[in-house]
Amino acid sequence: MSFQNQLFIFCTLLLGFLKLAEGKTRHYTFHIDSHNMTRLCHTRSVLSVNKQYPGPPLVAREGDNILVKVVNHVAANVTIHWHGVRQLRTGWADGPAYVTQCPIQTNQSYTYNFTLTGQRGTLLWHAHVSWLRSSIHGPIIILPKRNESYPFEKPSKEVPIIFGEWFNVDPEAVIAQALQSGGGPNVSDAYTINGLPGPLYNCSSKDTFKLKVKPGKTYLLRLINAALNDELFFSIANHTVTVVEVDAVYTKPFSAGCLHLTPGQTMNVLLKTKTDFPNSTFLMAAWPYFTGMGTFDNSTVAGILEYEHPKSSNYPPLKKLPQYKPTLPPMNSTGFVAKFTGQLRSLASAKFPANVPQKVDRKFFFTVGLGTSPCPKNTTCQGPNGTKFAASVNNISFVLPSVALLQAHFFGQSNGVYTTDFPTNPPVQFNYTGTPPNNTMVTNGTKTVVLAYNTSVELVMQDTSILGTESHALHLHGFNFFVVGQGSGNYNPNKDPTKFNLVDPIERNTFGVPSGGWVAIRFLADNPGVWFMHCHLDVHTSWGLKMAWIVLDGPQPNQKLPPPPSDLPKC
Repeated sequence: MSFQNQLFIFCTLLLGFLKLAEGKTRHYTFHIDSHNMTRLCHTRSVLSVNKQYPGPPLVAREGDNILVKVVNHVAANVTIHWHGVRQLRTGWADGPAYVTQCPIQTNQSYTYNFTLTGQRGTLLWHAHVSWLRSSIHGPIIILPKRNESYPFEKPSKEVPIIFGEWFNVDPEAVIAQALQSGGGPNVSDAYTINGLPGPLYNCSSKDTFKLKVKPGKTYLLRLINAALNDELFFSIANHTVTVVEVDAVYTKPFSAGCLHLTPGQTMNVLLKTKTDFPNSTFLMAAWPYFTGMGTFDNSTVAGILEYEHPKSSNYPPLKKLPQYKPTLPPMNSTGFVAKFTGQLRSLASAKFPANVPQKVDRKFFFTVGLGTSPCPKNTTCQGPNGTKFAASVNNISFVLPSVALLQAHFFGQSNGVYTTDFPTNPPVQFNYTGTPPNNTMVTNGTKTVVLAYNTSVELVMQDTSILGTESHALHLHGFNFFVVGQGSGNYNPNKDPTKFNLVDPIERNTFGVPSGGWVAIRFLADNPGVWFMHCHLDVHTSWGLKMAWIVLDGPQPNQKLPPPPSDLPKC
């Protein structure tokens, strides 16, 4: 065979390989619609995608290009956020309303276009306007590239398990009333597993999720906490699971009898079933983790783990088998959460390294917590001492603009839209977890932090005791970050950094700032755009616990944010 022919065959094979490596383009259409749904003997109209609750799974492989056309058929404005997707140079597709785009209005559409780069595992998509994500959400399942395997045992089956919250009334009415009155919102009426509240609620036994399994098999459970306002504990009676991935990042495997997930967090676990038919069924249950001072939904959602019944007539029917219930930690168990989150470590292998920034260009210290804002004249407010509840980062309660921040930034039209003077440290220092200050009023503003391209950032987030210490699930858009340290009480800048893990810290997009404690994260600002950071307890986001990072373009063409797509919604 001539050299030319060999070269031709080699080039053809190489092109084929490159095409394979590039990934496929996958098209989806999401219709935002309303349909009636009944839970707990209450029927109401629910907003959803393709009239499904939870919504349809977005399934793709690492490296695939995703095009999702979202068509809005309802009166409410809507956007979709692809929670945890890195969105490298595709900030226009990130989705938070008035941050990266104006919302999609009635009878309008927008196509989200992004690539799944360097990620594999489970994430979620959800609406990012007000509280619409309570029913507009679904799983993102990113499979490894073709011909690549998991770094753990291949499961015989994969099952998404999505935790949600059900309200007997429209959640939009709940938050609207709370923002008007200044008080805390009414809590949900039930938690759900894959849209079903389960047998422990009144009028709900028929609405129970059943996970049917066979003995001696391994199942991959893709867990997603899509609840609006509640962190959750989850356990399966008489079974342990092995944690292998969180937020689409492989972990060092460890076994656990109970799990903890904040809203917005995802977790893949392996469930190995018992080798023989166990002659019983098992509840898998979740209830909230809550340390604040307000009211919360303290109910329990349950599904049933049901083994395939042997054909032999020696066994009683399934309905007559004993049923075991799991033991969940106390609802305020900060100790369990600290221990569980402390066990999480990145896999940090040669193939899946943990690229922790070893040097830091810029350091930030942010307080996160609750506060108050004044009651408008001639009105009565139901917040603390006649004020309105608020929440803030460094005492700035973030106000969303009426145009999108990303457009204002890209076209150099920030004047009157946002400022770039977000404080690097708390404007007023105090004993953050001790006796709170007398003045709990927040400052309102649309303030941002500007970062040069490729800046390595260290951010310490400190909970405060203002209106009670509480866990805050902070989510950073556009990046993963490494959780290099966490602790209780006030952060000590002299002692605590000596204990940072810079070798294999867990890599996430959402992490709970411990109640009455602090967390330190590091990330590399390698993604130009405007990136939202907020508490994923939606009530706190509504009260202002949010801010935005602006990452400037780099010098190279592949380090710059491209112009917006032509169908980007207008305000």
